[in-house]
Amino acid sequence: MKKGVVLLSGGIDSATTLFLAKEKGYNPRALIFNYGQKNKKEVGCAKKIAKKTRTPYTVIKLPFSWKGSALLDSHIKIPSGRSLKEIGENIPSTYVPARNLVFLSVAASLAESVKAEGIFIGAHAEDYSGYPDCTKEFFESFRKTLIRGTKEGRRIKIYTPLLKKDKTAIVKIGLRLGVPFEDTWSCYEGGKRPCGSCDSCIFRKNAFKRIGIPDPYFVRGR
Repeated sequence: MKKGVVLLSGGIDSATTLFLAKEKGYNPRALIFNYGQKNKKEVGCAKKIAKKTRTPYTVIKLPFSWKGSALLDSHIKIPSGRSLKEIGENIPSTYVPARNLVFLSVAASLAESVKAEGIFIGAHAEDYSGYPDCTKEFFESFRKTLIRGTKEGRRIKIYTPLLKKDKTAIVKIGLRLGVPFEDTWSCYEGGKRPCGSCDSCIFRKNAFKRIGIPDPYFVRGR
C-alpha cells in the first residue's frame, strides 16, 4: 500500500478524510496538532479515532503563543448564533493565521522523510467561504511550493477530497464509509459538551437535520 499522511483534527471532516485515504488505497499516518486551541477535546477524539482505525499517529505540540484567533485567545469571544448566510460573509474571528500553511509544511516534512506519496487534508466548501487557507488556489499554490522547496516534492500529492463538498455531503460520505461520528468533536468552545451555537456546531446540526437522522454527538450530550 502507498504511504500517506492525514491531518486528523478529530472532527467530521478530517475523520471522513482518513477513511477516504484508506479507501483510496493508502496506508495513512495521522498528524494530530495540539496548537493551544480552546477545544482541546478534539485532540483526544482524534487519538480515539486513530486507535479505533489502527492508524499510527503523531501528536505535534505547536502552540500559537501569539494567539490572534478566537480559537486561541480567551479574550476573544467565539461567534455564536449566526445564520448560515452570516457565517460565510467574512473571514471569521475563528480563523487561525496561516494554520493550514504551518500544518501542511509539517506534513510535507513528514511525508518526504517517510517517503509518503500523499498528504490528505479535510478542507471543504463551507470552510473556504471564510478561511483563505482552505481555498483551491491556496492548495494549488502550496503544491507548487512543495515541488520547488523540497527534494522529492514532485512525487507527493496534496489531496483535498472534500474541497467541493458541503457538510451535508461530507456526513453522507462518512456514513457510507462507517466513520464513527460519535467519536468526533466539532464545537469551537472548550466545554465538556458541545455548545450547539458556534459556527461549527451549526454546520453540523444543519447537516444531520438535512439528512434526517439523529447526530450521536448531540444525542449523547458528549
